[in-house]
Amino acid sequence: MELTPKTDHLRRDLYLLVLPVLAEQLLIFGIGFFDTLLSGQLGKAETSAIGLAAYVSWLGSVIFGVVGVGANAIVARHWGAGDFNEARRVTARSLTLSFFVGAIVFCLLRELASPFALLMRMDGEQHRIAVEYLRFDAWSQFFAAFTQIAACSLRGAGDMRTPLLVLTFTNVVNVLVASACMWGWGPFPEMGVTGIVTGTVIAQVCGACLMAVLLFSGRSKLHLRLSEFGFDSATTRRITRVGGPAALAGIAKVSGHFAFLMVISRLSVGSFDGAAFAAHFVGVRIEALSYLPAEAFGIAAASLIGQALGAGDLDRARRAGRLAVRQCIGYAGMMTLVFFVLAPWIYEHMHRDPAVGLIGVPAFRLMSLYQIPNAILIVYTCCLMGAGDTRFPLYCSLIGNVIVRVGLGYLCGVYWQGGLFGAWIGMGADNILRSMLIAWRYHAGHWVHTKV
Repeated sequence: MELTPKTDHLRRDLYLLVLPVLAEQLLIFGIGFFDTLLSGQLGKAETSAIGLAAYVSWLGSVIFGVVGVGANAIVARHWGAGDFNEARRVTARSLTLSFFVGAIVFCLLRELASPFALLMRMDGEQHRIAVEYLRFDAWSQFFAAFTQIAACSLRGAGDMRTPLLVLTFTNVVNVLVASACMWGWGPFPEMGVTGIVTGTVIAQVCGACLMAVLLFSGRSKLHLRLSEFGFDSATTRRITRVGGPAALAGIAKVSGHFAFLMVISRLSVGSFDGAAFAAHFVGVRIEALSYLPAEAFGIAAASLIGQALGAGDLDRARRAGRLAVRQCIGYAGMMTLVFFVLAPWIYEHMHRDPAVGLIGVPAFRLMSLYQIPNAILIVYTCCLMGAGDTRFPLYCSLIGNVIVRVGLGYLCGVYWQGGLFGAWIGMGADNILRSMLIAWRYHAGHWVHTKV
């Protein structure tokens, strides 16, 4: 059946937004992948430390979402309605809040580094490495808050290129500095795992500085002025009313994932099992190659939905999400096959310890089987949040992440001694259940009437 010109136009607009976002997602993946690859050359303790830090940093990103998700939805509505001055003002007020949420996350992560490691049953050298890494990495969160919230606002205005430019620069800095500090290249001292986190911190500082330059120089869609910064109680309430439930959903998700990590750390009898922990982290890191396009299409569709709702075009808003999902299903199916076949090769090249691959390969093949539901879940969740419907994803996170993932994962992995394979049964069940609930919510269509 031939597409109508209107559908063609929507497809074109979607891909114009998707391509820079996909490149941005690949760069984000590149930072984490490179750090994991470097740690795999050092040992299980280093990989475990970086794995824990990745989850803790994710908590920071979720807290930033209180401001970022709200800013994205509100800026998109104003931009779609042609109220560009108000879109810029909301962005400036959001960035004012970024300094406070960044400081809060910095303090939390510095103080909770040791308790986080203890919850994973890390002790001795493993505990020391993890705590030092987490406390150093906390410095990057203050700058990441500014960059992340600015990127959310820019995407609401349809500017996907500026966040891409900033992340490209951040990625290059991270690779160069982390490599030089880890191995001791040139004038840099050999710092081991501390060199990896040094690269992360310096890269985030540089990325935030570049983002500020682009915003204030007028080289992005949102040209800001210092006079627009400050607190506005009405704007803050609007931002938190939309972003608050999204952040709570994220916190429920992170809490579920962190509790799931505690399940992973208890898969062996006795002390902390670094091999299972490292195998888990390598697996979830590589899995990102499957769902990165879904995140890109979800972010792009969310921007189109917010702008369409602002312009009063409800039909275009509904079609954007459905079109985005259709683009992702085929790729997710292909990655199912790739992951299943190449699992042994992936673990052989990602970690030098054979025990990590022995544990990880069967579980990774299981995980490959639910990539299509995962893609559907990601795209439709982004779409709902872009429309300002952030409460339903919160309820889904509470049910899926906290109850299904952790409960079933513990039952199959620890109680029935199924190991990492058993634990990942819970992870798969969570993704499948939430994908069904979120898809139902999207197709029900009530979100088109959400007020922001």
